[in-house]
Amino acid sequence: MTRFYILVVIFVMAFTSASAQSFYALRRERSIILTAGLGSSTYFGDLTNPKKLISTDPSINVGLQYYITKRIALRTELNWFTISGDDKDADEKGRIRRNLSFSSSNLELSAVGIINLYSNGNRFYRRPAFNVYAFGGFAFLYMNPKTKHNGEWVALQPLQTEGVSYSLVQPIVPYGLGFRLKVSPLFNVSFEGGWRKSFTDYLDDVSTVYPAVIPFLSDRGQEIGYPAKPGGIRGNPTNDDAYMLFNVKVEYYLPWQINRRGNGLIATKKRKAFVRYNKNGRLKR
Repeated sequence: MTRFYILVVIFVMAFTSASAQSFYALRRERSIILTAGLGSSTYFGDLTNPKKLISTDPSINVGLQYYITKRIALRTELNWFTISGDDKDADEKGRIRRNLSFSSSNLELSAVGIINLYSNGNRFYRRPAFNVYAFGGFAFLYMNPKTKHNGEWVALQPLQTEGVSYSLVQPIVPYGLGFRLKVSPLFNVSFEGGWRKSFTDYLDDVSTVYPAVIPFLSDRGQEIGYPAKPGGIRGNPTNDDAYMLFNVKVEYYLPWQINRRGNGLIATKKRKAFVRYNKNGRLKR
């Protein structure tokens, strides 16, 4: 993952220094920014691995950003990421006996506001070479926790392993910090970390107790020789699950701007040159 981050920075710096310095590219005003990034996701819940503060589960994102003032921007973004946990990674005997595990492939659609520490200039290319920012907003998460059984992945939500039919779509509150480097007039590279507060304890399908009638894949301690535990403690419902996303992003200023006079989105174009002659008959542009 670290090697990829280094390659992203080198690629952007090399590409932009060679192609993004044209006169016309800087003359056009650009108010919409395309963002794309790659990073890691870390989950916090009943199946968290206490040995890992930062997980290596992957995260990929793409989004659009628009500045409404010189310091404040709005961003909408789509994140795909995975989270996972396994009792086998824990040292606690109770967790090893529980023998639960999960993995979930997730989609998060967010809308956040961004406030920068330093103000941008009058034109997009006059922005600071370095900036720090904070963000916060709201999001919707689609999750689908699964576990492996006999070599095949099985979705856990339809099984109601705790007798609860929870929703696979959940509201999320994302917030965090980042810093941004200007690598050329048209490109930035940003490093961002964000906490996601959820309102569910079922990102991992583990929350409360074993039901009186134990469903399929609810009590997997029996698979390694431990007795069934109807009504016994299965999880900790005190705290909802959460996750963090760490991403390295490339930001590109698209050749578009939003016309605030009410004409909507327009593409900026080169100005046409015209030729005239002065009184002395000399060519004048």
